[in-house]
Amino acid sequence: MLTKSKDKQTSYEFVMLEELVKEDHLLRKIDKYIDFSFIYGEVEDLYSSDNGRPSIDPVVLFKMTLLQYLYG
Repeated sequence: MLTKSKDKQTSYEFVMLEELVKEDHLLRKIDKYIDFSFIYGEVEDLYSSDNGRPSIDPVVLFKMTLLQYLYG
C-alpha cells in the first residue's frame, strides 16, 4: 500500500554552469571568438514572422549541429 511521506525536501543546491566547464574548454573558446549572429541574415528568407508556430532559434539549431559534428 502506498503511503505519503511526511518528510519534505528542505534543502537546495545551487550549481553554476561556469563552475562545471573548465576555462580552457573548446566550447568556451568557440563561444568567445565566433559571433553566430550572421546566421540570422542567412536564413531570414526561410522564416515567416506572421505564420505558424514560433520557430526554434536558428542559431541554436546551428550550434546543436556543430556540437553533433564535434562530439559525434
